[in-house]
Amino acid sequence: MTTPYRCPNCRTNRTRFNIIQQVPQSVKLDPQSGQVVQQYEEGQLDPFHLAYNGPELKVQCAACGLVEDEMTFKKFGESNH
Repeated sequence: MTTPYRCPNCRTNRTRFNIIQQVPQSVKLDPQSGQVVQQYEEGQLDPFHLAYNGPELKVQCAACGLVEDEMTFKKFGESNH
């Protein structure tokens, strides 16, 4: 069984959410212009570039707009108050 979501901000929404899939793109930028000067392939980062280690999904409450990690909405959905 999946865990239901509930918004910890507005506290009433249990049905309307936007699921945001995070797809990181590792890049090196020119510090003056902000232009991308290099795009890294997965597993091909240089020694000074850390790989993204954040969540794969984020969730947005479609009632109040709060954006948080999926686990935040799941944990609040487990509670019944």
